Amino acid sequence: MKKRFAWVKRGQRLQVPPPAILAGLYAVLIATGGVLLSLPIAAQVPITWSDAIFTAASAVTVTGLVVIDTGSQLTMFGQAVVMVLIQLGGLGLMTFAVLLLSMLGLPVSMSQRIFLREDLNQTSISDLLVLVRGILKVVLACELLGVSLLAIVFVPEFGWGMGLWHALFHTVSAFNNAGFALFPDSLSQWVGDPVINLTVPALFIFGGLGFIVVNELYAKRRWHGFSLHTKLMVVGTLALIVWSMLTFALLEWTNPRTLGGLDSVGARLWASWFQGTTTRTAGFNTIDIGGIHDSTSMMFMSLMAIGGGSTSTAGGIKVTTFIVLLLATIAFFKRRQQLHIFGRSLGPDEVMKVLALTMISILTVFVAIFLITISHDGEFLDLAFEVTSAFGTVGLSRGATAELDGFGRTVIIAVMFIGRVGPLTLGFFLATRSTPRVGYPPSKIYLG
Repeated sequence: MKKRFAWVKRGQRLQVPPPAILAGLYAVLIATGGVLLSLPIAAQVPITWSDAIFTAASAVTVTGLVVIDTGSQLTMFGQAVVMVLIQLGGLGLMTFAVLLLSMLGLPVSMSQRIFLREDLNQTSISDLLVLVRGILKVVLACELLGVSLLAIVFVPEFGWGMGLWHALFHTVSAFNNAGFALFPDSLSQWVGDPVINLTVPALFIFGGLGFIVVNELYAKRRWHGFSLHTKLMVVGTLALIVWSMLTFALLEWTNPRTLGGLDSVGARLWASWFQGTTTRTAGFNTIDIGGIHDSTSMMFMSLMAIGGGSTSTAGGIKVTTFIVLLLATIAFFKRRQQLHIFGRSLGPDEVMKVLALTMISILTVFVAIFLITISHDGEFLDLAFEVTSAFGTVGLSRGATAELDGFGRTVIIAVMFIGRVGPLTLGFFLATRSTPRVGYPPSKIYLG
């Protein structure tokens, strides 16, 4: 039996699609965060409503683009608000709601399960509660370990109280792929520190793989037992990390504003590793992003557009989508009707969904770049970089964020929002099937 949702009235009741309701919940969370950040106790000096709502939107969408210095301009309360928004936005509102109901011993209704399915980008409502409990275990394990390791660096430098707070904030920000830091230069002070360069990337790599993949890696631990999705995510993630790390090192090794300005080969290698892993998802940096070459910026933009994994805290079109696009291209030239990978096949439905998602993503980025260049005559590459970073919910910036006017901020907020919740709405429309009542004769057009 097929279930459909429609924007029509039946009697006195207006049926709204679950993805639209979820998008509305995220919008309410952003507005609530903006109100809290605009309170006098949230900032050292009063901040504008525009600053507050932009910061809240960036936190909820786990992007990391900032118009204020989180560490110096926000109080401990304001920083805590940002951290909670990151955690809620990264893991999903319905995930937290279901966890809360489970802890209180309350039943989870069918409608709540449907919303949870959309929030986690699943196709079935079976075993959702098991998945949510697995997500909770992954989050607690990764974040507790992250706090413990980062405390090794931050406690000796800032003392127990502030050191543990810095460790907690940056752990939550890293695991949720948010990129928010309490330092104006992100993590550049620790460009050669092994603990920072291993712990922070490990957190956002696991967060970016997706909860299903992490659960499966822990439960099965054998390559032959992994699902096709997990195999594609592992292989794709490793390939993209190696590619981005080596390419960044080759392009920036002698650049005096980035790697060339570091005094040791070890620091350059650590920086290459860090930026190679963070670019697709997290938005942290240990070098000046504004100083990278234009060629490196283009490489970064391609990685930001790809993003992380499905059911993860990362944005972008997703790694599996990118892989399916490559496989579809190869299959076309080999005149194959199906895609073959790791002893499995993918049919036309998967290809059509990938093409639709990619097309929507491209149109979103292009339209946003066009709109933002209407009111800004700055460097085109800086603006395009900003939009791509917002869509991929990455948070890296070449310095254009602070120069945006009200219209530009509105465009970036909209792009961040679409990057976070847009695939949910797209998934709804793709999942809605209708049988055509009229048939038409086939025809041909010239392509390519």
